Amino acid sequence: MQMSNKFKILVVDDEQNILDVVKAYLEKEDFEVITAMDGEMALNIFNEQNINLIVLDLMLPKITGEEVCKRIRMSSSMPIIMLTAKAEEDEKIEGISIGADDYLTKPFSVRELVVRVRALLRRAYRDFMPMADILSFNNGDLEVDSKKMIVKKQSKIVNLITNEFKILKILLTNPEQVFSREKLVEKAFGVNYEGFDRTVDTYIKNIRQKIENNHKEPLYIVTVYGMGYKFIPNAYEVKK
Repeated sequence: MQMSNKFKILVVDDEQNILDVVKAYLEKEDFEVITAMDGEMALNIFNEQNINLIVLDLMLPKITGEEVCKRIRMSSSMPIIMLTAKAEEDEKIEGISIGADDYLTKPFSVRELVVRVRALLRRAYRDFMPMADILSFNNGDLEVDSKKMIVKKQSKIVNLITNEFKILKILLTNPEQVFSREKLVEKAFGVNYEGFDRTVDTYIKNIRQKIENNHKEPLYIVTVYGMGYKFIPNAYEVKK
């Protein structure tokens, strides 16, 4: 897909106030946003423009969100986030089964939606989305300068060794993605790394002690038992 300077996001919902709020938040994050209030309009926009991601309500006039998703999936694998007032597990499973990449139940946090949009775009268009110079999390509680390799916790510099920084960078540039120890070793140190993958646990422990308010109850780097680790980007921001 041809990419412009901005990612173009289509937001589809029959409630004007939701469209207005979501559009405002996404535009603040430098996305180009187009809105539609029914399924027919959404499909017309999809067919006429280069859309990079769709935020799609399920209960739409004219053509339902489920049908819109099915038709889009016939020709495109672009990321789709579904919005619904239905909280039942079966409804969520149905949404995923017809092609949604993510799912939010109304009422939802717009900040959380923005984080999920960024995470999906990063995974789908990795080659087109370079890491920003400075990433800020949780209203400045944690700040990471990728070029200068500087990490700050509550505005104070945190001393991470090189290997710790490499692991942290892998995790925070792939938010919500679970990495096994083996995959973290491969991505951070390369396939020829001769250390043990269990050393990752030590690095994670050290990172947590430096960036978490309580390393025993981490908010940023969490353990997914039996699978590995992932980074939770609370109130994610990008600084130019």
